[in-house]
Amino acid sequence: MDELIVSQTPDIKSLILTVRDTQVLLDSDVAMLYGYETKSINLAATRNKDRFPENFRFRLTTEEYEGVERLRLQNETSKPQGSGGRRYLPYVYTEQGIAMLSGILKNKIAVQVSIGIMNAFVEMRRFISAYAPTFERLTHVEYKLLEHDKKFDELFDLVQAPTLPQQGIFFKGQIYDAFSLIVKIIGEAQETLVIIDGYADDTILDMLAKRKRGVDAVIVTASPGKITQTGLGKINAQYPTVSVVKSDEFHDRFIIVDGKKVYHVGASLKDAGKRCFALTLLDDEGLIVAKAQSIIGT
Repeated sequence: MDELIVSQTPDIKSLILTVRDTQVLLDSDVAMLYGYETKSINLAATRNKDRFPENFRFRLTTEEYEGVERLRLQNETSKPQGSGGRRYLPYVYTEQGIAMLSGILKNKIAVQVSIGIMNAFVEMRRFISAYAPTFERLTHVEYKLLEHDKKFDELFDLVQAPTLPQQGIFFKGQIYDAFSLIVKIIGEAQETLVIIDGYADDTILDMLAKRKRGVDAVIVTASPGKITQTGLGKINAQYPTVSVVKSDEFHDRFIIVDGKKVYHVGASLKDAGKRCFALTLLDDEGLIVAKAQSIIGT
């Protein structure tokens, strides 16, 4: 009968946990292995408190217990039946604590089970020792992955943020990235858009086609002839009005959104991304807005 009970015990190594850098067994697992109720095992240890110092038995903190439960849920095969619903924080027993328990319980089954548990602790210790460098490398890799995940989350949050970044630098070849950001800025407008670009051409019309319905746009440029009447006619036939105003008073390029926000663009919009340039949201935009309004007559 004793042999039958021992042979039915689960793989003890799968029950061993590492808590506070120490290999331990949860009190409910110890009770299951010995064939006792959990409270009986803990009561026996409590009655012999002087034999169970901190390095033989200790109680888990709330954080430690939550970590143990997460681990056990991930590996249901190692979770013994009836271990849930704890109303108090459990104890864990170290290898020395198991040895002390076998002496207190004093029965043949307890001795046999204790030997099996001790052997499992020894095997686990050898395994950890043999593969310590590998575990260290894996921990380092995991740390790096967590750092990368954190940076990715920050980048994802930035992309998903309702407000656009206040500045950006685009390098040679980032044509699509630059085009996408300019289109997003154009999409911010609720009422009006003013594009100031001395070298504007029909490329701007493609960008303005992405604006919200009902948003009128004005292009201020020194060379209005580069914007074809055909292109202008087509966009005005389908979308809100786009008008062109000639002016050579601006050297730099600007995008004015709703007469409130002004973006300084370091390259002509038709050349954005072809070479390195910067795009910046200006803090003191009043003068630019006033000058643009005086030129377009609003």
